[in-house]
Amino acid sequence: MGGAPAPQPLPTSVGNKDSYSRVATGLPFIALTFDDGPHPQHTPRLLDILKQRNVKATFYVVATNARRYPEIMRRIVAEGHEIGNHTVTHGNLAKMSEAGVRQELTAAHEAIVATTGVAPRTMRPPYGAITASQKAWIRHDFGYPTIMWSVDPEDWKKPGASVVTSRLVSGATPGGILLVHDIHSSTIDAMPSTVDQLLGRGLKFVTVTQLIAMDGRG
Repeated sequence: MGGAPAPQPLPTSVGNKDSYSRVATGLPFIALTFDDGPHPQHTPRLLDILKQRNVKATFYVVATNARRYPEIMRRIVAEGHEIGNHTVTHGNLAKMSEAGVRQELTAAHEAIVATTGVAPRTMRPPYGAITASQKAWIRHDFGYPTIMWSVDPEDWKKPGASVVTSRLVSGATPGGILLVHDIHSSTIDAMPSTVDQLLGRGLKFVTVTQLIAMDGRG
């Protein structure tokens, strides 16, 4: 009994740059990223929304939450999403010593591996606060490119679901990286309409490392 062949997985890459805020591609792909979780109620509701639409995202998790909710971490991975390193304490890396930054990234890496069995391949600095020299040695020593973003709807200010949606939809272009937080209920409320509108425009959602693999293509 044959049937259609299984679709080939998209290639992944951590690229050759210290940092990415978007990827240079004309292909119709974007990355949806969620910071600061997992959250015990909001993240599972978000995962349901993404699963219904077969959309893959990248979750930049804080290690304290990863350790607190290991079953949600395992679900994120089981459903084909990607996990990224967002430190342990969500502090300002630009103001930390090198040893302090190493401790943050190492402990978060270990917490992610302990809960999921999968190592993170990228990192995002809390508040986007990081220096160029930190980006360089983090990539050299950890193999992580620093992932910033091209669209920030400032959902942490809780402007309302419709505003979050309109900012994401108007800002999204091929190769873009969209930043939101899965710790706010209003952000999750915004996701069905956001995703449906972007899919309706012909955009497709991929993980960050899948998007990086498209850099310079299309």
